[in-house]
Amino acid sequence: MRRSEEFTDAVRGGARSGTRRLVVHLGASSAGETTPPRAGLVVSKAVGNAVERNQVKRRLRGLLAPRMNDLHDGDSIVVRALPAARGASSAELGEDLDVALRRARRRAQR
Repeated sequence: MRRSEEFTDAVRGGARSGTRRLVVHLGASSAGETTPPRAGLVVSKAVGNAVERNQVKRRLRGLLAPRMNDLHDGDSIVVRALPAARGASSAELGEDLDVALRRARRRAQR
């Protein structure tokens, strides 16, 4: 995702789930959607300086890429890093991402 409208649609219209380090917003697709799933990252200055934010972004991109195959066509996901993500290892971020994504999927099905 690149445009603010895409982020807004996913955040406002989707299911939200959070952990200590991440918040995941999952915007479910509408019926008949054929576009591939889209993802976006939000890493604010609260996470740290530019170097620390970029490290968190790189880790999250690497963790998110294989999980995109599990999403349906038309789905959109926004992952927002919280300040605790700065000191987390990739394994810890991956666990948090899995937990938050699983919860968001459950909430989206209700």
